[in-house]
Amino acid sequence: MTDGAPSTSNRTPAVQAGLSDPATIVSFSEAQLGEVRRLQSVYPDARGALLPVLHMAQETFGYISLEVEEYVAALFDLSPAHVHEVVTFYTLYFRERPGRHIVAVCHNLSCHLAGAPGIIAHLKQKLGVDPGETTADRRVTFLTVECLCACEAAPMAQVDDRYELNLTPEKIDRLLEGLP
Repeated sequence: MTDGAPSTSNRTPAVQAGLSDPATIVSFSEAQLGEVRRLQSVYPDARGALLPVLHMAQETFGYISLEVEEYVAALFDLSPAHVHEVVTFYTLYFRERPGRHIVAVCHNLSCHLAGAPGIIAHLKQKLGVDPGETTADRRVTFLTVECLCACEAAPMAQVDDRYELNLTPEKIDRLLEGLP
């Protein structure tokens, strides 16, 4: 039985997700969609691929907007609320466009005891932003995070994809000067 409405079964995930405004349509390339299908097939439950697909989405679109959440939800036949809960739970997903560089200072116990509060205060002063914010020139997003698993070299931070160990204010200054 049909209600006369067109079937949605052949629509693209972007249209199924309700992203009909061309300015907000997000979609993966055919190769990326193939990778999504491959990842979904690797897990006994396709939802197991949600985290790597969200990482792919962040790499593709720069951050995870509400539109991206809807798109990914449609790829998994999940509610957008479910995907939103996942995105907001994990700290590695950005809900706003981050700066060109990410400076994430560990503030867990070992780093805290080894001087992380001073490093965080120095970065706040040097960058002019609080943790969780991005500098006005969009150069640096400054975060504080839980354990980055380098307690033996505390205090430490992750700057983009590299670990910076045994931090001092002077080392922080050199690191910031070296960021393009």
